[in-house]
Amino acid sequence: MKKILVLCTGNSCRSQIAEGYLKHFAGNSAAIYSAGIETHGVNSRAVAIMKDDGIDISTHTSNNIKEYRDIDFDYIITVCDNARERCPVFPSNAQQFHHNFPDPAKAKGSEEEIVQQFRKVRDMIKEYADNFVKENIQ
Repeated sequence: MKKILVLCTGNSCRSQIAEGYLKHFAGNSAAIYSAGIETHGVNSRAVAIMKDDGIDISTHTSNNIKEYRDIDFDYIITVCDNARERCPVFPSNAQQFHHNFPDPAKAKGSEEEIVQQFRKVRDMIKEYADNFVKENIQ
């Protein structure tokens, strides 16, 4: 079984959304983890917009990258430039992938405008996760 780590700055939005979709698309073909360089807690808007798409991430936890140092990952996916730049070196042969998704937690405007930004990023990550699984897991 392939082991995938999704890495972001705070493990609150983008990496949580990616973890949810990767688990959804990969099923039992991969073990999916997410972590951050820091931990900011799981963002409630991320939980809500994922629930709108039928994916429950309400039980996810915000984890620090240090918790996973002993796991030999097959793939490491960074979902923001900050995480890519600060990603620690893992003593493994993990293939590294990167895609800099916008941070929906930084969205400004009315509640509806902020939620729309979360949905836009969610849909971008959903497409990326679906393609990643098709190209690397299945």
